[in-house]
Amino acid sequence: MPLQNRVTPFGEIVAIPQRGLFTGNRGILHDPATRTLLGRRWASKAWLVCACDFRGRRRDVMARRSWTELFFLDEAVALAAGHRPCFFCRRDAAERFRRFWASAKGEPPPSAAQVDSVLHAERLDRRRKRMHPVTTPFAALPDGAVVAVGDDAYTLHAGRAHRWTDEGYSGPEFLRRADWLLTPPSTVGALLAGYRPVFHPSLNPLPHRPENARPV
Repeated sequence: MPLQNRVTPFGEIVAIPQRGLFTGNRGILHDPATRTLLGRRWASKAWLVCACDFRGRRRDVMARRSWTELFFLDEAVALAAGHRPCFFCRRDAAERFRRFWASAKGEPPPSAAQVDSVLHAERLDRRRKRMHPVTTPFAALPDGAVVAVGDDAYTLHAGRAHRWTDEGYSGPEFLRRADWLLTPPSTVGALLAGYRPVFHPSLNPLPHRPENARPV
């Protein structure tokens, strides 16, 4: 039985057997005796995207009174959920993210706490995921942005959209519109300015027939 520690693009923490590229945390959210979540879904404004492999360190997942190990299919999903790169285990990525964030806003590079404060307001509407209107022309949204069409989330990549599912990404589709933007606007700004998230290998462009892409 999988633990409840996989994060969806909507920021929900679910129990599915999905394998992902990144771990991360929002503080201590679980009971180590039962390895189940407590009632809260964050204990800190610092929602991080961490490396699964760092200096050979090993953790017994959800077994200690320490930060709750969450898992993401890829970095685009983690960013959509409202997380940002960790300055400890992913220092280079975090510095790039901060630099492009500052470039998009025309401001000096922010501290980690300043980024967390802005993201906390952009990712939550009270205790629920904040859904943002799509104000950028849809075709101009950057690779790595995640949008919602109904109850489905789509990661944009190389001119196509890939639907997030419990098993991973579905095949490429053509989207002409979306109902909401899931990725926080400040993170979209960093993507537009040049930050490149790490994508799941299933998004690598492969030869495919255009008729296989379903318009939505």
